[in-house]
Amino acid sequence: MENTNTTTTLYLFTDGSVNPQEKIGYGAYLLLTQKQLNIQYLKEEVQLKRFENTSSTKLEVETLLWALKNDELKNRHIVIYTDCQNILGLEGRRKRFEENDYYTKKQKRITNHELYKQFYILTDELDCEFIKVKGHKAKDEKDEIDKIFTLVDKGSRNALREEKGH
Repeated sequence: MENTNTTTTLYLFTDGSVNPQEKIGYGAYLLLTQKQLNIQYLKEEVQLKRFENTSSTKLEVETLLWALKNDELKNRHIVIYTDCQNILGLEGRRKRFEENDYYTKKQKRITNHELYKQFYILTDELDCEFIKVKGHKAKDEKDEIDKIFTLVDKGSRNALREEKGH
């Protein structure tokens, strides 16, 4: 029997929201099989996870790694939508990181180096394509992708806000 999974593209939207004073954040992701899914029903599909001892940069990577470990992603083409400049720049920084064994010029370990190593391992195993989303656009400027990304963004922000309220 032929494996048809390899031709299926999945769409992964990831974002996070952090309280820097508490070092607590919520990561959110949404995995879609097709972009045309009805946005009204997607809100309930957003996955949330609480992360501790984190920062905004760290949370974005932690959230993506959590999402990439989803078994549904194996043998699929994954289009990843993120507004995180750090994630979008990781592939371009890989060679330098690896050549310097994840040390800076001042011989200091690069912050989040363990997460970056995991990122490279997972993205080597998976067929990933990254697309930058400009977060926080005005409502009238948003296309369908922006509207879906907003669900993920709001999911993480609302989860963090609810925790603060308790």
